[in-house]
Amino acid sequence: MEFTKFTAFVVFVLAIGYQVVLRYRNRPSLGETLITETLKDEYDYVIVGAGSAGSVLAARLSEDSKYSVLLLEAGEHFDYDPNVHIPVLAFEYLHSDLAWLYKSEKEEGAFLGLKDETAVLNRGKGIGGSSLINACMYSRGSPFDFDDWEKKYGCKGWGFNDLLPYFKKAEDIQIEHLETSDYHGKGGPIAVTESESTPLTDYFMRAFKALGYKETDYNGKIQTGVSRVQNTVRNGVRSSTGLEYLGKFGRKENLDISTNSFVTKMKIENSVATGVYFIKNGIKRLVKAKRDIILSGGTFNSPKLLMLSGVGPKDHLKNVGIPLIKDLPVGKKLDDHISIAISSRINQSVHLDKQKAQSIWALLEYTLFGTGPLTSLADSVAFLHIDKARIGKERPDFMAFLVPTTFGDNKFLGYNETVASELIYPYVNTPGFNIMLTLVHPKGIGSVRLQSTDPFDSPILDTNHLKDRRDENALLAGIRIIEEMLSTEAMKSIKADLGMNKASFCSQHEFRSDDFWRCMLRHISVSFYHSTSTCKMGTKGDPTRVVDLDLKVQGIKNLRVCDASVLPAVPSANTNAAVIAVAEKFADMIKIERLKA
Repeated sequence: MEFTKFTAFVVFVLAIGYQVVLRYRNRPSLGETLITETLKDEYDYVIVGAGSAGSVLAARLSEDSKYSVLLLEAGEHFDYDPNVHIPVLAFEYLHSDLAWLYKSEKEEGAFLGLKDETAVLNRGKGIGGSSLINACMYSRGSPFDFDDWEKKYGCKGWGFNDLLPYFKKAEDIQIEHLETSDYHGKGGPIAVTESESTPLTDYFMRAFKALGYKETDYNGKIQTGVSRVQNTVRNGVRSSTGLEYLGKFGRKENLDISTNSFVTKMKIENSVATGVYFIKNGIKRLVKAKRDIILSGGTFNSPKLLMLSGVGPKDHLKNVGIPLIKDLPVGKKLDDHISIAISSRINQSVHLDKQKAQSIWALLEYTLFGTGPLTSLADSVAFLHIDKARIGKERPDFMAFLVPTTFGDNKFLGYNETVASELIYPYVNTPGFNIMLTLVHPKGIGSVRLQSTDPFDSPILDTNHLKDRRDENALLAGIRIIEEMLSTEAMKSIKADLGMNKASFCSQHEFRSDDFWRCMLRHISVSFYHSTSTCKMGTKGDPTRVVDLDLKVQGIKNLRVCDASVLPAVPSANTNAAVIAVAEKFADMIKIERLKA
């Protein structure tokens, strides 16, 4: 009998080892095999930044072997830390070598309860960029968002019907009931799967349905409603652009990828961008581009590089001491989502139990099958309107997603220790959940500026969150919707209770009064890492545009930008899917230009 048990145990361990080898046999070497150490002096295209856009562009522009492409990335390859591929560990990388670690400035009336009274404004740093460290939620935005790009901002050719083919081209839908949808694609690089759900999801969805919201495919015709989360995850592995667009297809002769390559500025001669200066292994280098330099450094780094190169607001560059090459409103429009965590106790074990999630059995399930609690951070999501009469007529006001557990640590929210000791630490093992309520179209407009001429200095980032009273009023209305949801029979049945949100720093106000929630908003609201629009596209005559509709930097030949910074406005969703679609469309635009040349 003992021998039988021992034999079974050995077989079990060997089976696990075999599965591990099968699933990870090329890691971490897969990422390393893509890297080029010996670079040429000149390429047809030089792409700066290997993030959600840059990885897509490098893959697509190198499909024709006649053209040479160099992809420069300041960070590491995507296997630098193999655990980054595990979706549930996303928060672990917000303060790691795989993030830029940017923060906002201190801003009057906002972030009062966060560390140093500043918001973390992180972006990914590595092949895959922010898709390497994000929460893996696949959310495109409302069709109304992209139609606004065309109608409100004049960006003809960038409406929803123009972008839908590219959303579909990038997607490999793995959700059975959506595989035949006209709004989803099959066979693309980025896998889209349905989140693993706790029983709590059913209560969350029933509660919103009781308020009149329908179950929907939020990446379909109508975004508004409630749904299980769609994730960029394939067999339990994060479906990042670096892995899927570059790693899966291996090394190409006409594509060189250089990591740990910190770009400091562009070389611009007679209003023509001719090369890129970068530092690698402590040596400053120059690489030239025969056709285009494409900045894909992201919402903060692309405007920073433009300004360091003399392209930006005249007065600001003069104050910093950079000779002006082209006066453009670089960094003057920063769109960003603002969010607040609303916590609730419950009296039943329908949430994600942390001990079970961190158990050896959860690890085994993930290792063997790519399933279980390690595969997702959020169960379900609702897109909501302040005025439900506007459903189907305009984009939603809020995104509210369910984190089916209480936060175990303070990595994501970044509260100061006083706030964390009241709102997080006492509830580590408490049955409950968090709802991240996000205002998806704030009125406040932020900015990006240079701190100095030193390229290693972080940019100055002002979000201007809550400067506009309308944003505070809208968030208060959103909190009232969440309170209404928590008072439904579905939530009453598990004794949902907002008492966890009582905070001494707002105790001068009656709990749950307008003044109480306004106080909480001023203290614990956070940026939701969805920053856009600092190099926004626009039409001729638009005083806010930096690039035209072909993503060319105005007044500078052979210099283009393609990343979240060119979006005319932030969509009603996470930004990763929209950025990928924009990059896919832009790659096709360049291919058409080649044919016409």
